[in-house]
Amino acid sequence: MRAFLYFSDFIVPFTMFYIIIYGFFNGTDIYESFLKGVEEGFHIVVKIAPTMIALMVSVGIFRASGALEFLSDLLEPAGKLIHIPIPVIPVFLVRIFSSSAAISFVLDIFKEYGPDSHVGMIVSIMMSCTETVIYTITVYYMSVNIKKTRWTLPGAMFATVAGAVASVIITGMIMK
Repeated sequence: MRAFLYFSDFIVPFTMFYIIIYGFFNGTDIYESFLKGVEEGFHIVVKIAPTMIALMVSVGIFRASGALEFLSDLLEPAGKLIHIPIPVIPVFLVRIFSSSAAISFVLDIFKEYGPDSHVGMIVSIMMSCTETVIYTITVYYMSVNIKKTRWTLPGAMFATVAGAVASVIITGMIMK
C-alpha cells in the first residue's frame, strides 16, 4: 500500500519532467506549446461558460421551487422497493445534474446521520459510482461541437442508476 502512496506522490512531477525532456530531445518549443494549450483551454472555458451558468441556475431553481422534494416523494416507493433510504433519493437526483449541489446534500446527510452511518456510506459510495450526466454531456460535447448525442444519455443514465444501486448493495455488504 505504501508503494502506491509513494508512486502517487511522484507520478505528476515525473510526467511533467518526461514531457519536458521528450520535447527537448524532439526540438519542440515547450513553452510555446504550453501557451498554445492554455489559449485553447481559455477559449473552451469562454465557450462553455453560458452553459455552466445556465446549468447552475437551473439546479438552484429546481431545488428552491420544491420540485426536488416533489420528485423525491414520487420516487420514494421505488426507492423503498430497492432498499434506497429516503434521504439518498435527492442526492441521486441532483447528482445527475451537478456534483457540487450533490456534495451539499451529502454534507447535510453527514451532519444529520454521520459519515459512518448506513445512509452516509451509501451517499459516499454513490458519489464515486455515479457521474454528473447532464453536466458532462453538455460540457464535453459542447467543447468539441458534437450536436447528436445518440446513445450517450441513455447509456450514461443506465450507468448512473447501476452505480446508485451498486452503492446500496456494496454498503449492505460492508455494513453487515
